[in-house]
Amino acid sequence: MAKVGLIAGVGNLPVEFMRAAQHEGYEVVVIAVLPTVAPELKAEADAYYEIHVAKLNKILKTLHKEGITEVTFLGKVTKELLFKGLVMPDLRALKVLNRLRNRKDDTIMLAIVEELHKEGIQVADQTIYMKSLMPKAGVLTKKAPNQEELDDIQFGFAVAKQMGALDIGQTVVVKHKAVMAIEAIEGTDACIRRGGQLGRGQAVVVKTAKPEQDVRFDVPAVGLTTLQSMIDGGCSVLAMEAERTIFVEQDAVLELANKKGIVICAVNE
Repeated sequence: MAKVGLIAGVGNLPVEFMRAAQHEGYEVVVIAVLPTVAPELKAEADAYYEIHVAKLNKILKTLHKEGITEVTFLGKVTKELLFKGLVMPDLRALKVLNRLRNRKDDTIMLAIVEELHKEGIQVADQTIYMKSLMPKAGVLTKKAPNQEELDDIQFGFAVAKQMGALDIGQTVVVKHKAVMAIEAIEGTDACIRRGGQLGRGQAVVVKTAKPEQDVRFDVPAVGLTTLQSMIDGGCSVLAMEAERTIFVEQDAVLELANKKGIVICAVNE
């Protein structure tokens, strides 16, 4: 049976991938790089390891031991770790960090991809097996956006694309065509909560892919945590880029959104 490696961060997205790959007949070897990954990974993976993200050489040796030649990265691993200081990084991780020309998301990930390639390990498209979770354009909830919200979605889409082109973030929160918050190092959920609070309710969240999105990493995704952050911040609309955003936990998200009167839609430019 063919094997695939999964470098897993926080959230349900790694679980969705693991189950989809197993359904296609693959053995999935999971390396959890943070202690707070979903417990389903340990329970259901064909092989499971917990190796801190700073132990790059150990991760590579483990992939070789398992005979892995292809991996995918899924789940949140925020850049805050770099600025707080990695706990006891190994020599290989230090070398990678020291040669970074900047600490943008793509720069960091491409450096890691290069290290994997040196070891004969390819990084796969994150969306493989997950196309069914990437909605086509349309309204997904019972409630549809009104004209003012549609205007904010269009405005936010353009802003998000510009931010993505600069590799800053993929999510913006807007209200009355004013930017309340832009995702940066704090991550999507903190951005949503902050933007919603600044907008004092009824804000619109827009999430898009980068204009030159590398599908091997950082493909935009939304799920229950996204919706809960919207509820916490008082946001009323979530617009994701159609066919370029992974929408996990769909049934639970839509049920809660309908209960709360929140709009969820997939949009094109």
